[in-house]
Amino acid sequence: MTEKKCPFDIDRFVAVIESNYRAWNPPIITFIANRGATPFEVLVSTLLSLRTKDEVTGQAAQRLSAVARTPEVMVKLAPGEIEKLIYPVGFYPTKAKRLISISRILIEQHGGEVPNTLEELTALPGVGRKTANLVLVEGFKIPAICVDTHVHRISNRIGYVKTKTPDKTEQALRKKLPKRHWVRYNELLVAFGQVLCRPVSPFCSRCPVAEMCPQTGVERHR
Repeated sequence: MTEKKCPFDIDRFVAVIESNYRAWNPPIITFIANRGATPFEVLVSTLLSLRTKDEVTGQAAQRLSAVARTPEVMVKLAPGEIEKLIYPVGFYPTKAKRLISISRILIEQHGGEVPNTLEELTALPGVGRKTANLVLVEGFKIPAICVDTHVHRISNRIGYVKTKTPDKTEQALRKKLPKRHWVRYNELLVAFGQVLCRPVSPFCSRCPVAEMCPQTGVERHR
């Protein structure tokens, strides 16, 4: 007999995840932002984090920040210097050149400041919607919905949306998710996804919201 689930409630879901969050490690960009990083450092760290593990991102961001905390300093570095500082993040040669290009644009078009709109951020080379939304949230505390693989997977797994791609998930969440949850939604779900709600065989037996989760798409769990 299938166990009957409680009705799903997004406010309760977020509250329960938030109450358990202090026992988990925050996502690396949240950790960096909470240490007092500037919007530029948040942008740089977010770009470094793409296709890179959190531990590697944190160390690379710290090394680079110790040398170049502003666009003005970044553009004076040679690509090879940046490569050595950020290695072994994924695609480090490409990212080194991109950081210089972005820094130059920020100086020439934005007075050396990181813009705080989605449109201006996504106009920067290599900055997609996920990166831009995360910079808005973590760099400026502006409500935005950053959808990475964890947010996409969990939002569908709990039955809150029914989408096939992260872009579609972002669109659906913009229409459905109460704006009061936008700033912390990514932060909470990334931590939740890293610790319990894993892509394969999630820890449903230890999940604090298991009683309201329909486990959509879950074939096996622990």
